[in-house]
Amino acid sequence: MFDIERWQEIFDAIRKNKLRTILTGVSVASGIFILVVLLAFGQGMQNGIAKEFEADASNRIGVWTQVTTQEYMGLNPGRPIQLRNNNYQAINSKFGEDLENRSPFFRVRNVTVDYNTESGSYSVQGVSPLFQNIENQFISEGRYLNYGDEENVAKVVVISNKIKRELLKGEENPIGAFLKLSGINFQIIGVYGDKGGDREEDRLFIPISTAQRVFNGSDNLNMLFYTLKPSASLDETVAKSVKLTEDIKTYLKEAHMVAPTDPSAVNTFNTLEAVKRFQNLTGGIKFFFWFVGICTIVAGVVGVSNIMMIIVKERTREIGVRKALGARPRAIVGMILHEAIFVTSVAGLAGLIFSMGLLEFVGPNLQIDYVLNPSINFKVALSTVCLLIIAGALAGFFPAWRAATIRPIEALRDE
Repeated sequence: MFDIERWQEIFDAIRKNKLRTILTGVSVASGIFILVVLLAFGQGMQNGIAKEFEADASNRIGVWTQVTTQEYMGLNPGRPIQLRNNNYQAINSKFGEDLENRSPFFRVRNVTVDYNTESGSYSVQGVSPLFQNIENQFISEGRYLNYGDEENVAKVVVISNKIKRELLKGEENPIGAFLKLSGINFQIIGVYGDKGGDREEDRLFIPISTAQRVFNGSDNLNMLFYTLKPSASLDETVAKSVKLTEDIKTYLKEAHMVAPTDPSAVNTFNTLEAVKRFQNLTGGIKFFFWFVGICTIVAGVVGVSNIMMIIVKERTREIGVRKALGARPRAIVGMILHEAIFVTSVAGLAGLIFSMGLLEFVGPNLQIDYVLNPSINFKVALSTVCLLIIAGALAGFFPAWRAATIRPIEALRDE
């Protein structure tokens, strides 16, 4: 039931301590504001990092070779190590149970790309069909390479949306048209897009067998690409990927007679390790943001407790009169608690509304590296305000209990 006299008492108490109440309210509101903004920024970092990894599969493993740096089995250092088709086939045979996608990779160098009278400078790469999954590419028109293209050494090519715009100007349906790669006709069978944007679309793809045979690549490969089958947890998947990369390096070093301790002859990269590092980093940042925000809120709650103590001190005679007239301790406690809850509720909701409004306006337009659309779950933010109100009530309880235990005769003597 709405008690107008109780609310009038609360407003009178706040009016008498206007400056202290305003400062306390600002402290509480700023605490909620800072916490919400920091948590949203942490989520924005997580979104931004996830976006960076979205361009390629997040469980991708790459393998490449360079030159030896150590003498081994009578062989001098400085010997170039060349990946070959049989290395790719052996790895598939040895570790195939752990692999999800796989593709060899051969870069065709010094190739001119022409369409009618238009020419462009693009990277021509020989791959297998599963390379599409490894690169997280999507098909806009036509199809991707298939194993029939690879087995038949077909002169077919998949171009990007960017190449279509730049080289095939005005061509609505490029499927079936022919590009010339160093004067050799290749039929366009598909147009792909890449989540990495234009920076990933300067490439066109042909079957690995065609790249090697037509452009004198023999059985040479530049790289090997794999993705790993996921395990029950990220930690297990990371551990399995680390073991797999070490096993692949060990096999290749043995196959090419490379010293086991040679640091650069056989190299790998593992995006899962980077994902794990970034997750740990964002987790640590979120924890720090929570800590800073909660400390700020605690400061506001302490302020509420202090102002309640001051209010109790200034109203000692009034409390004495109330008790002398028969007011029960429960009524005294309720009077003080209502004031504490009112201040924290109004200030907390004000901080929440202002911070959420700011995020709604600024968040989608924020352009910072590795920060994308900072936001926070409204339920989490509202729960934080509710906890703040409970904390404010607890902060007001102790001054309220002190007021309730004052003996009327002592309170009336207070100056």
